[in-house]
Amino acid sequence: MALRDSSPSSPLADDTMVERLVAARWVLGAGLAGLAIVVGSGGLNVVPALLLGALLVAAAAVPSRRRPVAAALARLHGEVRAPAVSIAVEGRLASLVRALPDAALLLDTGGTVLATNELAAQTVSSVKIGDPVSFAVRVPEVLEAVRAASSGGGPRQVEFAERVPLERAILADIVPVRFAGQEGGPPDVILLIFHDMTQQRRVEQMRVDFIANASHELRTPLASLSGFIETLQGPARNDPQARERFLKIMAAQARRMSRLIEDLLSLSRIELNAHMRPEAEIDLVAVVGHVRDTLAPLARERDVDVAFETPGRPIMVRGDRDELIRVFENLVENALKYGGSGGRIEIRLALEAADAVASVRDFGPGIAPEHLPRLTERFYRVDTAHSREQGGTGLGLAIVKHIVARHRGRLGIESVPGEGATFTVRLAVIASGPR
Repeated sequence: MALRDSSPSSPLADDTMVERLVAARWVLGAGLAGLAIVVGSGGLNVVPALLLGALLVAAAAVPSRRRPVAAALARLHGEVRAPAVSIAVEGRLASLVRALPDAALLLDTGGTVLATNELAAQTVSSVKIGDPVSFAVRVPEVLEAVRAASSGGGPRQVEFAERVPLERAILADIVPVRFAGQEGGPPDVILLIFHDMTQQRRVEQMRVDFIANASHELRTPLASLSGFIETLQGPARNDPQARERFLKIMAAQARRMSRLIEDLLSLSRIELNAHMRPEAEIDLVAVVGHVRDTLAPLARERDVDVAFETPGRPIMVRGDRDELIRVFENLVENALKYGGSGGRIEIRLALEAADAVASVRDFGPGIAPEHLPRLTERFYRVDTAHSREQGGTGLGLAIVKHIVARHRGRLGIESVPGEGATFTVRLAVIASGPR
């Protein structure tokens, strides 16, 4: 790093006379020894010899044009003014970059990487100190921003997307740094910071999709209701049979909207309290037994046999009874509606180590593997038309996932096409009844 001093006492001043004499001690010693030998042999008078010795000392004390970069950086106190920075960046600058909470690179004005941190190695895997930044970052907008900053430009932000090895959204801050604080002109170094915006962008996209899906789900029954009302007010005004048929359809559409609004409100309440784990002691056997009894009429209507297997004693967990009932109502009702063609459903409660494991298995058509990761997304349906025919809102499994997460449990989904599907809920046990 080229350094400059404005006063003799500056810690970044060129070498002091003492330092320069110490640095030249061997050459100076050899010269003075040779001069002493010449004087001792009578080849030179004392006065001229003293003058030559003084000249030799003065020559050794002449300031060097450049001092070592590492030594200068070790004494850095904020007075670095020159634009060029050595690759061998040490001390405070490198420590500062390593301490940053985001992935960061420190560059010189030529675009060479001077320092980096561990997060940068994860974000830009090929980055190496001493390489041009273009070896690691191949985004034209970022490289152009670095060039502009090197020429005296101001800070810039560039957002870009990566597809390989993972799809990510990254926001890059390109910040020119001038140690003396002067405005304009080339900077001393350039700080390149990467912020991973992937999760934030996903949340924003989910919010947009949620609003679009909710609007669509409400628009369909509303349009149906409006159409039937116009028909009843017009052509079917005096047709009792048409009026009766249309009123039944209108009632079904109204119920569908009511269920959708109820599910949306439930989801909002669950998310609002997601950070608060329920503390009440609940018997999971009693909860699942209640759900089985409640849905028994639906099972008989669909001619589905429901088997219920328990360990024969209470299984106590911490939870919210109403929310746990909602979880198993959704799972058993889904099994009846979408897997009931197998004619049988198995509900099983068991203890595994410190966990209560509740599973609901159907023997229906099963679920294709590509759908499994997305089943708990809001409004995601494997078969949209069939789901709507069954009165589904597309929010049931999303509610299940959020309730289980609030109870600090785990939800598992397994399925083999043609062999049915199994939904499993694991919750921590706090106590169990006598064996």
